[in-house]
Amino acid sequence: MDPKICCGHPDFIAFVNNNDLWIANIRTGEERRLTYCHKGLDNVKDDPRSAGVATFVIQEEFDRFTGYWWNPSVAEDADGIKTLLLLYEEVDETEVEIIHVPSPALEERKADAYRYPRTGSKNPRATLKLLEIKTDRRGRIVSTQDNQLVVPFSSLFPGTEYIARVGWTSDGKFGWAVLLDRSQRKLQLVLLPSALFVPVTADPVLRQDSVGAVPSSTHPYIIYEENTDVWINVHDIFYPFIQNTEDEFTFIWVNESKTGFRHLYKITSVLQQGCYQWAEGYHHMEGNFRCLVKEELTLTGGEWEVLARHGSKIWVNEETKLVYFQGTRDTPLEHHLYVVSYESPGDVVRLTKPGFSHSCSVSQNFDVFVSHYSNVSTPPCVHLYKLTCSEEDPLHIVPEFWASLMESPGCPGDYNPPHIFDFAGKSGYQLYGMVYRPHNLQPGRKHPTVLFVYGGPQLAIAGAPVTVWMAYDTGYTERYMDVPEKNQQGYEEGSVALHVDKLPSEPNRLLILHGFLDENVHFFHTNFLVSQIIRAGKPYQLQVYPNERHSIRCPESGEHYEIMLLHFLQQYL
Repeated sequence: MDPKICCGHPDFIAFVNNNDLWIANIRTGEERRLTYCHKGLDNVKDDPRSAGVATFVIQEEFDRFTGYWWNPSVAEDADGIKTLLLLYEEVDETEVEIIHVPSPALEERKADAYRYPRTGSKNPRATLKLLEIKTDRRGRIVSTQDNQLVVPFSSLFPGTEYIARVGWTSDGKFGWAVLLDRSQRKLQLVLLPSALFVPVTADPVLRQDSVGAVPSSTHPYIIYEENTDVWINVHDIFYPFIQNTEDEFTFIWVNESKTGFRHLYKITSVLQQGCYQWAEGYHHMEGNFRCLVKEELTLTGGEWEVLARHGSKIWVNEETKLVYFQGTRDTPLEHHLYVVSYESPGDVVRLTKPGFSHSCSVSQNFDVFVSHYSNVSTPPCVHLYKLTCSEEDPLHIVPEFWASLMESPGCPGDYNPPHIFDFAGKSGYQLYGMVYRPHNLQPGRKHPTVLFVYGGPQLAIAGAPVTVWMAYDTGYTERYMDVPEKNQQGYEEGSVALHVDKLPSEPNRLLILHGFLDENVHFFHTNFLVSQIIRAGKPYQLQVYPNERHSIRCPESGEHYEIMLLHFLQQYL
């Protein structure tokens, strides 16, 4: 469903129904289908298009779980007609391989069929489109219009493979998108004016008229680029300021490519005006739409990182010129809330107490923050803190405990907290680990050890293992290993199923567990591994969960899984 209320007109809510976008007025009950990409057929092969839905790889490997975005502003004319804008992703998976996953647990022995791009194969083709919805004074939908880019997305941004992030500037003037090439070594941050979209029509004359009406000065802006020889980790931090001038655009961004550590930067790009005669055809040239970076001000720095992934946020107070963020400045073992000036950066001030790891959220008025925190000896608690500062020195912020939302229940009397240790790795960086010691620890006596890595020194337990990298998806595999034709040796050396001769010959040394319906790491991986193990005459144990996917969902299966692991360790370690 993925429902979202239109913040500019809260009576309206958009949602996804059967891979198409719909809109509903929650006050009047009126519903309207907005897109007609999906046919609703049972045959996956004949129904490859969708609207407003993030593809499998985008969700699984890039952590984007939505495919449409409301414009925060709503225009209203003299007659009370309001115009709502909805930016969305349209996807065509025609060229993506179809995977069939049979299941003996399904009625009539049917098979799940879905699109899955294996490494080296075709990815879905994606574009951005714009829906225009007009409503009258009573909130009734007067009209809807689907709009497409003035020229195809692939022509505007050749080389783009993934649309990793999308949104709107806070004033609704621009849509924005983070684009990645297939190798994930080049990133572009682009602005898309609403006027760059023209009505979708099957009439070539009407389309040509619409394209001809787009001003030559209307075009995308590539306001920032990153390039690296390794890979770029996509993040969630982008804060665009309201434009003070038409020819400059200022924003706060996170960059990891510069130093190897993820840090905050305040960037001002010059929106260089181009001239493109869209009706005469567009021919891409290197450098088109690229903007000059006028200033790139470093806000944070050092051998630590700003948290910017998996939902992490920043909070920008434009009145005091401060940005609040979470990071690991004090120690990589703890997450803290910090604040720094983005006007004259210098001191980075920690706002949370040391000795704990915090997950925080700051109020809209920047006067309160809530922290959910704990450490290895203290179960989680949730506290609310007031923030006070002087007008003379806004950065001198004093957090004051205000209220408790949840107190720590404390640990059981026989609880032994894990021991944290560190050591210098071959790279020269300090690495950290935790050891959970047994309750009956006796000095001088050897104890069995469970090591949580991709293999173990005595015996191994593998849950849903990737055993042949050629059979895993594009986004994850190619990020670290490139495409197969450029790294055949790496793919072969990294695929455990091709090296079963190195597995132990003693029994009870290898346990494999896998959900038969796994839609991410397909059961093929375990099937092929076991076939190779049998050929090599190596012993193994296999536990299959017939009704489970990549993550165990059924409580009974989860309990069985944990008991199986504990029994195997107790018996053979």
